[in-house]
Amino acid sequence: MAKTDAGVSIRNVSKSFGAVEVLDDISLGIDSGEFIVFLGASGCGKSTLLRMIAGLETVSGGEIWIGGRRVDQLAPGQRDVSMVFQSYALYPHMSVRENLAFGLVNVGTPKAEIATRIATAARMLEMDHLLDRKPAQLSGGQRQRVAIGRAIVREPKVFLFDEPLSNLDAGLRTRTRFELSQLHDRLGATMVFVTHDQIEAMTLATRIVLLNKGRIEQVGAPMDIYARPSTRYVAQFVGSPPMNFLPVARIESGSDGAIVTTGGGVGLQTSVPFDSLPGANLTLGLRPENLTASPHGTLRGKVVTVEQMGDRSLVHAELADGTQVVGVDAPITTARGGSEIAFAVEGAKAMLFDEMGKGYHTAG
Repeated sequence: MAKTDAGVSIRNVSKSFGAVEVLDDISLGIDSGEFIVFLGASGCGKSTLLRMIAGLETVSGGEIWIGGRRVDQLAPGQRDVSMVFQSYALYPHMSVRENLAFGLVNVGTPKAEIATRIATAARMLEMDHLLDRKPAQLSGGQRQRVAIGRAIVREPKVFLFDEPLSNLDAGLRTRTRFELSQLHDRLGATMVFVTHDQIEAMTLATRIVLLNKGRIEQVGAPMDIYARPSTRYVAQFVGSPPMNFLPVARIESGSDGAIVTTGGGVGLQTSVPFDSLPGANLTLGLRPENLTASPHGTLRGKVVTVEQMGDRSLVHAELADGTQVVGVDAPITTARGGSEIAFAVEGAKAMLFDEMGKGYHTAG
């Protein structure tokens, strides 16, 4: 079903609503068959960018190309895209079959072709038994399948998803996420997905586009963004719990990289090249999984609270200098609020950030 030349090119696109600039000089290339996720906090411009690709918002500046054709001046129906909305947008008086057929009927698709496409989509989404039901007779997950099916039958070059899982409960979100990933594998289609949920982004994306205040903060494969965030904002946004940040009091050159001393007086050998770093005002970044509770640990503090997650415990602690950190312990832990705790630190995974928020990582 994948169409050749189904890439998307966003070229210096900006968007303003009156005096309010929502997107500023966005440029991005999306290859045919990619699953791209626009990730960011509320108000960052991710849904507006998706709606401009769909033609539901005009661009204030720049160009949008789909499949080698400029489309930003075309009507939505001429862009060869299909959009799945958060609200499902199903017609309540129509059956599932009629909802699926509606767009195809409007463009004059032959009846036999419509029947074939509906049968294919229904089989793919395992909803053959739902075709004669009305939306009111469906669960939330079933309605979402119908909304996705309506996009599939149009056989577009690009599928667009605007927070389609946010109305589902946690269990159904997990299942639908898995089904969307399988659907992408089967169709090989270009998909662009908007979410504020980093788990959805990490599990679905070929590449994540992280937006912040109308600008692209970083683009990359999920694990690249997690392991090598380009800025402190990215490091803090991606990861749950978020990265720990500790002030750096001193830095010196070591045999394997920079040696830092935290504000609390703890020395740590990192793998970050010393020569790449500015001289002052640095912050040390450590993921919670790089702080492991250990009686021999060098990073010491007092337990604030413990979250038992099943496969591990998350220990929230306050260091002597007042810095709050989160580390990990065994599923069954003796750590309790108010008790002393020490963490062993995996210095090779440490990152450093300058006062402007730029990230510095292990070489390579």
